[in-house]
Amino acid sequence: MRPNFENTAIAFELKSDSQLERAYFLFKMISKEPLVRIGTAVTNFAIKAHLPVEGLIRATVFDHFCGGVSEKDCLPIIDNMYGNGVYSILDYSAEGKDADNQFDFALEKTLEILDFVKEKDAMPFAVFKPTGFGRFKLFEKVTSGADLNDKEQAEWGRIVNRFDKVCQKAHKLDVALLIDAEESWMQDAADDLVLDMMRKYNKEKAVVFNTFQMYRWDRMDYIKHLHKLAIDEGFKIGAKVVRGAYMEKENERAEDKGYESPICKNKSHTDENFNASLDFMMEHLEHFIIFSGTHNEQSSFRLIDLMEKYGLATNDQRVWFGQLFGMSDHITYNLAAEGYNAVKYVPYGPVRDVMPYLIRRAEENTSVAGQTSRELALITKERKRRKLTD
Repeated sequence: MRPNFENTAIAFELKSDSQLERAYFLFKMISKEPLVRIGTAVTNFAIKAHLPVEGLIRATVFDHFCGGVSEKDCLPIIDNMYGNGVYSILDYSAEGKDADNQFDFALEKTLEILDFVKEKDAMPFAVFKPTGFGRFKLFEKVTSGADLNDKEQAEWGRIVNRFDKVCQKAHKLDVALLIDAEESWMQDAADDLVLDMMRKYNKEKAVVFNTFQMYRWDRMDYIKHLHKLAIDEGFKIGAKVVRGAYMEKENERAEDKGYESPICKNKSHTDENFNASLDFMMEHLEHFIIFSGTHNEQSSFRLIDLMEKYGLATNDQRVWFGQLFGMSDHITYNLAAEGYNAVKYVPYGPVRDVMPYLIRRAEENTSVAGQTSRELALITKERKRRKLTD
């Protein structure tokens, strides 16, 4: 049966009245772009000036969009969601690091999470960002095709080793590993690295997953190219498809540097691109495992219809639906209620280290037309159902 995304009783069942009121307040704030800009500037200043704002951040935006400051901190949330049929992906979301010891720390965190995932049925995936394991500027230089000096070659070798170490362990434990996508001007280097890992560790099944940002007009061609390689070379493709997270930055850089933007001309083209990726991968499901990371209801319904078309059970392990913690609960929980593989990305980490992630979430919600208003409408509906309104 098709899930009912209007069912707010299911969507917000795990939220207490006070948590629902906090969500209402936060999305009201996020809906006002000037407030987001001011709040972002003030928060950045407060963090850099080491002002005592962590308690306020923790009690509001952090606790809504993040699971906690540590893996242990996240366990009650993971267990609660699993009780309602929703899986979790723990995402250590500290960003902007640029030293080897920090990259090694991120590697150790990811290796620990792989052990954690192996032990917990509630967690089917682990995840990391390429720039969690190496400097953005080096990924950018490798993508550009520029020659690396001896020091940079050694540094790149350490990045490759970190990738290989974590993918090897994922393969050994038989745990699926998602690798996030980032800005286009560093992504080719990451794509090539992930492809090497797929060739090595995805022979029998998809263990290593790459992420495809479908607001890029070239990604369908890349997926088809990858599919041909998979057939020719005998490996499986782990494919996480998302719309994308860096649109404004991508367009601004392309304009500043005078090259064609890699981003689709408009939202409808992005939607068509995203849906085309689902169509193609479902048609060739013998070579793919699909992780559809979207807050778009129509794309979710499209994948549901494709599963029905090809005769798949709702819980077929080759198809997963994912949303971010703190967003689109009406999609996640109603999918889970109908037996689909529904997953929440649960960011965590020290409050100060996770702030860049939280700021990006607020800015994305402000820039995506309809996202915040939809969240607000559903929260308002549930407040009325619970008789919380004045």
